[in-house]
Amino acid sequence: MPAAAARVVLVTGVSRFLGARVANTLQADPGIDRVIGVDTVPPTAPLGRTEFVRVDIRTPGIAKVIASARVDTVVHLSLVTSPSAPRAKAKELNVIGTMQLLAACQRSPDMRRLVVRSSAAVYGSSAKDPAVFTEQDEPVESPASGYGKDAVEIEGYVRGLLRRRSDLSVAVLRFANFLGPSVDSPFTRYLRMPVVPTVLGFDPRLQFVHEDDGVEVLRRMTLEEHSGLFNVAGDGVLLLSQALRRAGRVSVPVPAPSFSTVGDVGRRFAGMSGFSPELLRWLTHGRVIDTSALERALDWRPKHSSESAFADFVTGQGLGRGAPLQVLDRLTGLFQGDRR
Repeated sequence: MPAAAARVVLVTGVSRFLGARVANTLQADPGIDRVIGVDTVPPTAPLGRTEFVRVDIRTPGIAKVIASARVDTVVHLSLVTSPSAPRAKAKELNVIGTMQLLAACQRSPDMRRLVVRSSAAVYGSSAKDPAVFTEQDEPVESPASGYGKDAVEIEGYVRGLLRRRSDLSVAVLRFANFLGPSVDSPFTRYLRMPVVPTVLGFDPRLQFVHEDDGVEVLRRMTLEEHSGLFNVAGDGVLLLSQALRRAGRVSVPVPAPSFSTVGDVGRRFAGMSGFSPELLRWLTHGRVIDTSALERALDWRPKHSSESAFADFVTGQGLGRGAPLQVLDRLTGLFQGDRR
């Protein structure tokens, strides 16, 4: 059911690709009077009529912005998922920032709607996982570190807010990994390595959500009255081996302990910061989520399947060429040396 038109919408993380795209999409809706984007650094992408306010959501300044602008809808997108950020800083931005933001929402009498970006990483990745996770399923092995653990904590704080402000309409969106021509993530950097390592003996099932579909879900959830937890992903799955073949990548199966060595290579060749434990688990066991609740609520299906989202990423990034032979020889020798 459509909600009363949001008058003033605040978008966090507006200097990142997702926040900027969502702000630009929302500002085009005639039912929205103002869009205010907040972040700690100025955006590099044009924001149109979105008003940028430089504020750190970890500080009380965010409450002043929400109160002075009489914000009635908050779209919280500033979840830090990249391991390139120092872990302590990322956790502070994710957890402490969310706590301050939710406290500001709780105190504001104008607040009516909250949309929170979470992650399917809350389900973890384990050999004992069910074939498909629904929103009611608990993780077999809860994330013990990284942004997956942060997302679990964030969702806990959102539930706490709902107990104190039962009048709020809240949607929490557990996104699969984003893909598309403009996405830069640990997984896309992994795919750009000159030789892509895989975990020996495993071929995980992967799901993706195209950036366009992710933006559309956030637009609809901002403007419509749907409350609860929702998994978000494109239809179908793609095996890692299929993804690598379609991207034209040369892969080398290595034992899991050797990934630390490969991570050092990735730092030099692909701008990676090594393999986080959660990325390694995902590349080992994969994860599949059920999205039927989202499709029923919105009466809508994503335009892109996981397969077509990956294809669009490959085309947009100009992938499809294999690694130079001298690089392959060098890395193969390195791994063989590790086993001797």
